[in-house]
Amino acid sequence: MHSHILPKNLPKWTEKFGYGDFIYLDFHKEDYARMMKGNQFFREIYINCWDPEIRIKEYEQFHTQVQVVCTIPVLFSYWAKAKDGLEVARFLNDDIAALQAKYPQNYIGLGTLPMQDAELAIQELERCKHELNLPGIQIGSNINNKNLSEEEFFPIFEAAENLGMAIMIHPWNMMGFSSMEKYWLPWLVGMPAETSRAICSLIFSGVLEKLPKLRFCFSHASGSFLSTIGRIEHGFNCRPDLVAIDNPINPREYLGKFWVDSITHDAKMLNYVLDLQGSEKVCLGTDYPFPLGDLEVGKFIEEMNLDHKSLEDIFCNATLSWLNLDKSKFL
Repeated sequence: MHSHILPKNLPKWTEKFGYGDFIYLDFHKEDYARMMKGNQFFREIYINCWDPEIRIKEYEQFHTQVQVVCTIPVLFSYWAKAKDGLEVARFLNDDIAALQAKYPQNYIGLGTLPMQDAELAIQELERCKHELNLPGIQIGSNINNKNLSEEEFFPIFEAAENLGMAIMIHPWNMMGFSSMEKYWLPWLVGMPAETSRAICSLIFSGVLEKLPKLRFCFSHASGSFLSTIGRIEHGFNCRPDLVAIDNPINPREYLGKFWVDSITHDAKMLNYVLDLQGSEKVCLGTDYPFPLGDLEVGKFIEEMNLDHKSLEDIFCNATLSWLNLDKSKFL
């Protein structure tokens, strides 16, 4: 339920809009492309980042039929002018919806929104639901450095609950990025912290309390949230004057009320996550096709000697319940 894809033919938005470092692709050799952020090299990607047939074949070797796909966070473009952000989002969503429609047995799509403008975001959210038939969306862990607790985002979350749209939260725009670029620390340290930042913001602001039917899933097994829940709970208890100012409910009470993916890279850690969350709320994630993801889909989970129910939950049922989909659709 956590894999990334992008259109092979990305417009050169910078040329069209006349500003900004929008991502475009430089096809410098066969089956590979450079993702360019303005004139700066961002990442080299392989054909499995855009070719649906290649992806299906690669997944088959791990006995996996269905991929939930979403855009790459660097394409969110929350920093863009709102109307331009909407145009980018519509282009990406149309591409993912077309993929889902062409391969209904293999792909489920998550949309993206121009989160920098609540009105336009809700407009695109409704289009994702009613026109594109997408079951959910992916958003970032912060929006232009604003926490998800900010009041301007609440109408978007409220609309998602009313529409029955699931939300996947993915870390991006990592705090402290410029001060720790060496050793890939933004991805190793910043990303886990970003996801915990998002969860804490949504709990302490009362979003999860006010919108109990809104189905959130947090990437990378909640980042550092579950592993530091003891510290978070202790802070809530010892300094309620600082922590519990908008929601008086202990953060531990929300365990098992949202979903997380299984990307821990560590069996002991996944057992800990399963103990806190319950297998019904742990979805199979990979971060495919990127190297920091689980490159052998589900392999380490199959080697954990989990009971049949837990495996069925992780490999299938938890994702279906998060997205509110029926298994029979894919049989």
